[in-house]
Amino acid sequence: MLPNISSARPKAGTPSSKTSVTKLAAQADTGPGALRRRQILGLLAGSTALVGAGLAGAARAQEQDGATDAQAPEAPTAPEAQPFSYEALIETMRQRAGEDWQAPPKAEGFFTELSYDGYQRIQYDPKQARWNDGGLFRLHAFHLGWLFSEAVGLFEVTDGQARPMTFSTDDFIYHEPLGIEVPEHRQMPGVAGFRLAAPLNRADLYDEVLAFLGASYFRALGQGCRYGLSARGLAVNTGLAPGEEFPRFESFWMERPAEGAQSVTVYAALNSESVTGAYRFIVTPGDPTRMEVDCHLFLRQEVEQLGMAPLTSMFLYGPVDQGDFDDYRPAVHDSEALLLEVGGQRIWRPLKNPGRLANSYFEADNPRAFGLVQRRRGFEHYLDAGARYDLRPSLMIRPRGDWGKGRLRLVEIPTELETNDNIVAFWVPEGDFTPGREIHLAYDMDWGIGPGEVPARVAGVRRSLAGHGGVSGTEPATDRRKFVVDFEGALLRELPAEAEVSPVVQVTGGELREVVLSPIEGRDIWRLVAEVAANGDEIAEVTAHLEGYGQVLSETWAYQWMRDA
Repeated sequence: MLPNISSARPKAGTPSSKTSVTKLAAQADTGPGALRRRQILGLLAGSTALVGAGLAGAARAQEQDGATDAQAPEAPTAPEAQPFSYEALIETMRQRAGEDWQAPPKAEGFFTELSYDGYQRIQYDPKQARWNDGGLFRLHAFHLGWLFSEAVGLFEVTDGQARPMTFSTDDFIYHEPLGIEVPEHRQMPGVAGFRLAAPLNRADLYDEVLAFLGASYFRALGQGCRYGLSARGLAVNTGLAPGEEFPRFESFWMERPAEGAQSVTVYAALNSESVTGAYRFIVTPGDPTRMEVDCHLFLRQEVEQLGMAPLTSMFLYGPVDQGDFDDYRPAVHDSEALLLEVGGQRIWRPLKNPGRLANSYFEADNPRAFGLVQRRRGFEHYLDAGARYDLRPSLMIRPRGDWGKGRLRLVEIPTELETNDNIVAFWVPEGDFTPGREIHLAYDMDWGIGPGEVPARVAGVRRSLAGHGGVSGTEPATDRRKFVVDFEGALLRELPAEAEVSPVVQVTGGELREVVLSPIEGRDIWRLVAEVAANGDEIAEVTAHLEGYGQVLSETWAYQWMRDA
């Protein structure tokens, strides 16, 4: 039988005003003081802790929490092994979908008094890392406290037997001043999440590769990357009137890697008011870091929308959407575009920071890939020596098997701060999400510098620019917008200026006023300039690509323009 998996609920107290700003910060047990992105990035690179539901001795440790320091806690009993398999986890979560949902208990202990500053001063002791035996992976844990009050369970799986991982205050380094007294040798009643480290960039250095912290959120890094966008296990009713629900990974099972293994396997149980799920992640660090994901979902209650393989990122401004920011940096974003591959078409959709909530939908049948991409890699594009936006990873989702019909939804949320993740993208499968429905999906996730680069077979979008309409140097035509798209690569590199290349531009919700296509002298780039006028306050949807010699020569550039934004 499986170890007990404590029930869980979506994070309580998520501010309704930030319902759609789905960021790792906002999903951590928050109240009105939502954890900011940069704080989370610091946590992912710093402190850690873990303990599972059903841990032997956990209840006893909580009871001892009120004991005086002079009272030595009892030694915990040895963790008892129980059989584990992914198939059994799937069946357990299927059965739990037929049971009433219960809110998870709040962990109790000294850590409940931690402030943000105090929590930042807690560090997992590297000497206490699990699997610290010379293998490729090491496991650390995130400490409970501050905004993280609901414990997740961690279990180690060896030869089909699962044993709970236990942690105590001896596993952490507490840097003063914490503002609270930390009891010595105290077994922890739970943990907030975990992270895995591996020699990602140097053989002699263990870099952080993957971290799970808060609801169903996680982040990963490829070679040469800094933390940026994040992913989730599932999105429920994101950006809809009923309000978003945040399923939670409540327990994890980690297969201890065999000697010489280059990958590690993590299993997770997901639970919320409306859905349960079983997940398997096979993680292989590298360039890029690949995560092979398999998930089985079971609907407990009817929901309006399920978002599969959801991605969350930040876009403040860039060349196509400068906004009113008075900043020395030419661009500030973790991701610059949504990339979708469906059929034989690649759609490149630059992101924006809209004046009001914006939604874009891309109908598709069996998408080949989609993701949020940072394609412009030169430091000069951002000029931020601290944030290093040029090193933020791209993330591409590559479906395996038949995903059928559905649509990719992109949500863009107005923000004035780069600490807010305001971009969300996910796949919505076709059909109603009624109780009893089961969904099985499998996909690969590629995290790194390379995913989403300009393809070899067709020219890619090198850059997107925008400004007021009209002829430069004359009175601006404020009733229309000028879009400039540079295409580069593939056949365009070989074609002369007089080549028969044609722009194909389509506009809905507006009117195409002018189109000019020409090669840039001395560059392997063809520049498309299109002026678009909106129909009143309608949202103008614009697409453009290049054709020639009986074939499509480029990616399809797509954009949504709100005239009053």
